[in-house]
Parts: sequence; C-alpha cells; structure tokens
Amino acid sequence: MNKILHKWTTRGFADHGWLKSYHTFSFANYQNLERMNFGMLRVLNDDIVQPNMGFGTHPHRNMEIISIPISGALSHKDNMNNQRAIEVGEVQVMSAGTGLTHSEFNHSKTDAVNFLQLWILPETENVTPYYNQKMFEESGRKNNFQVLVSPVDKLVEGSLPIHQQGYILMIDLDPEFEIEYHLKNGAYFFLIDGEVSIADETLKERDAIGITESEKVVIKANKKSKLLIIDVPLN
Repeated sequence: MNKILHKWTTRGFADHGWLKSYHTFSFANYQNLERMNFGMLRVLNDDIVQPNMGFGTHPHRNMEIISIPISGALSHKDNMNNQRAIEVGEVQVMSAGTGLTHSEFNHSKTDAVNFLQLWILPETENVTPYYNQKMFEESGRKNNFQVLVSPVDKLVEGSLPIHQQGYILMIDLDPEFEIEYHLKNGAYFFLIDGEVSIADETLKERDAIGITESEKVVIKANKKSKLLIIDVPLN
C-alpha cells in the first residue's frame, strides 16, 4: 500500500472577498509541483461564496466537472439552456467536452454557500457537452457507500455518468462504525466532517488521504462523519 496524506492546513488558499477557496491541488495562483493531481483527479476546490455573489460566465472544455453543495444553494446557468439551483444533497455533473460556458451564483441575501468542485480528466475528449443534477437520498449513504458518479459505459444504477473510469461515492458514518472499501483504481478519501481512521492515519475535518497499490482499506469512524471517496485511474 502506498498512501499520501494531505492535512487540511496544507491546502492552497485564496481570499477574493466574495469567494474564499481552498485548493487541494494546484489551481490558479496556488502552484505546487508536488500537488498537481491524484491520478485523473485534477482539481478539488472547497469554495465558500458570499451572499449575492458568484462566478460570472466562463468557459470549460474537455473536463468532467462535479459540484457537491455542503451548505446553501448555488444557482447554475449555462449555454445549454440549463438554469437551476443545486442544493445540499444534490450532485451536479457537467461533461465539458467540445466546450460549454456557465455561471454560478449565490442568490441568498444572508447565507454563504459552501460547495466542493472536482475536475476529473476525461477518458474521451471532444464529447458532446452534457449536464445533469440529481438529489441523492440521505438514507442511501447511512453506513453504506452511495455511488454518486460512475463511468458512462459502466453506469451504476442511480448515479450520474462521466467520461472516465472513475467513481465518486459518499458515506455517512455513525460513531465507531467500521467498513471495508474495495478499491477499483486509486482512491482519494476526503473527509467533509467528523473524524475517521484510514490506513493507520487519523483524518479530521477536510483532511484527505490518497491510497494506491491496495485492494482494500478499512475505514473506522471515531465520531459521526461524512466521507467523500474519489476512485480514479492513476494514468
């Protein structure tokens, strides 16, 4: 087993006033040659958007983009005539493919929005752009791996497709609950909240660990926890 531990304090950080953004991997003005990616996972940003603020219209191309709200609601608008808000419990997937433009905005006058945005490098480039979002029932991830995203050619029922042999899963763990995760590729474990033990390492809120060259790993919750798993090819 190989492992790489990323404590939350080692992330890049940018404060733009309207946006506070924590970067797990090199992004924008945060450049770290030792933190470029984990396999096909290129970006994992932990963004906080202030009330009545947002990202203006901007382009993407040949990237699988997944957004997961942690608190609040974020409005989305794109050039494919999608205009919807994503809320806590929902997951949004965009396959940028040949190119798309979109904007994101927090319409609340009082509450900030916190969401995770992941970029995964696609297996196939220049696909027709795709957009979807889905609400996932909380009961489906209680002490159980809930598959949020899976490959378009091996789609797990109920999940959203991406053009890569990658899987994104979430699990809500009760205190002292223990479970084995069987890796498909390499797996990057990002702790949204709580405290867990993975591969003899203790993860606290927003800590992460990447595991490779292992068939399985034991996860134990030291307290009530929410864990995100990004299982992606390494090359």
